[in-house]
Amino acid sequence: MKSYNAKHISSAVETGDAAVKSVDDDGREKRTGTFITASAHIITAVIGSGVLSLAWALAQLGWVAGTVILVTFAIITYYTSTLLADCYRSPDSVTGTRNYTYMGVVRAYLGGKKVQLCGLAQYGNLVGVTIGYTITASISLVAIGKANCFHNKGHGAKCSVSNYPYMAAFGIVQIILSQISNFHELSFLSIIAAVMSFSYASIGIGLAIATVASGKIGKTDLTGTVVGVDVTASEKLWRSFQAIGDIAFAYAYSTILIEIQDTLRSSPPENKVMKKASLVGVSTTTVFYILCGCIGYAAFGNQAPGDFLTDFGFYEPYWLIDFANACIALHLIGAYQVYGQPFFQFVESKCKKKWPESKFINKEYSSNIPMLGKCRVNLFRLVWRTCYVILTTVVAMIFPFFNAILGLLGALAFWPLTVYFPVAMHIAQTKVKKYSRRWLALYLLVLVCLIVSFLAAVGSIVGLISSVKTYKPFKNLD
Repeated sequence: MKSYNAKHISSAVETGDAAVKSVDDDGREKRTGTFITASAHIITAVIGSGVLSLAWALAQLGWVAGTVILVTFAIITYYTSTLLADCYRSPDSVTGTRNYTYMGVVRAYLGGKKVQLCGLAQYGNLVGVTIGYTITASISLVAIGKANCFHNKGHGAKCSVSNYPYMAAFGIVQIILSQISNFHELSFLSIIAAVMSFSYASIGIGLAIATVASGKIGKTDLTGTVVGVDVTASEKLWRSFQAIGDIAFAYAYSTILIEIQDTLRSSPPENKVMKKASLVGVSTTTVFYILCGCIGYAAFGNQAPGDFLTDFGFYEPYWLIDFANACIALHLIGAYQVYGQPFFQFVESKCKKKWPESKFINKEYSSNIPMLGKCRVNLFRLVWRTCYVILTTVVAMIFPFFNAILGLLGALAFWPLTVYFPVAMHIAQTKVKKYSRRWLALYLLVLVCLIVSFLAAVGSIVGLISSVKTYKPFKNLD
């Protein structure tokens, strides 16, 4: 790695001071990220359309457990994110060597087979999320057509719309956006996506408040759905597990935390900026989660729908429902890239190391595009990323119940990426004494979260089995 960096620095020096200023001290591209861009990346990654399903989660758990679990996982996520942020450089969190990826951090502190485990969990989850976002975006776009149909023909009308054209359109947009060369150039897209997430979450909250104000509210309970009235005993158990998992995974962004941190300027220290961005991101998210979850539960009670907007908890005003669903689709366009870029760069980095002399893989071409300015084109990037988007789109079309699989992937990735690795690397970095109070407290946290992940995985498997049983291939998706 040192010879690679030296080569880049020397070539930059040969081309003059301007070129030197365009690279960091290790020869890589100059980082321009700030507290604002990092916060935008985090909010884009964390606040997904799942915020609108938290009323359902609270309906399964009730006022007390639901609210406590929401706040607890916010605290856990923020705490472990601060541990992970300190591990970006090694061995010292401020002056140490940069680690550009999550796998790189694990390699620096833990090594061995844990690096492969990290890669499997991280990149498997990233691929799954991009497939899930393709499905979710199409559901939101279908909901726009249905909202207009219900408005014109009545709420009881049979309004059937196919998801497939919308999935294809989403894929075409992603093929274009995927040519953005790296994470450093995604800031504008993340800021737009973050604004969209605030927009549809605010609309959902506003509509729920209007429902509560009208007095037409559902029956709520301290412990949520009532066995024998709303659900059977087994349904109560599995749905509670699934709800806990939904809340835990709703905060998880550790999968891409290091990649976000690697976009930050070196001054002030990246770990300090990342901690502030994490605090803003998690705090903002928690406010929206509590508002959506609690007000939504108050509005719909134990019969809360899985999603305010796409499951038509609200029908009117239809134009506002249309706008909110459009915001969801726009948000997911940006979120797809935030989750896709780390995987894109992982594959491209491996290929460049394996075939350093290949012009197809390594050569960059510059071209001026009207209104967009100078753009860099790499033939391998163009072909590989296009194929990836096509593949994820096809998988989304073949398996429209993939969101149930995504819940299982989230359960499997949450514990190692959000809890275990940050804690284990923190212990290695700060040399926490084995069996000390701090060591025991940290591993108690690891154990509790492992149990949560296991229960959520079981709940996801039950939900997946149910989804497969009801799945009808080659039918229009209602």
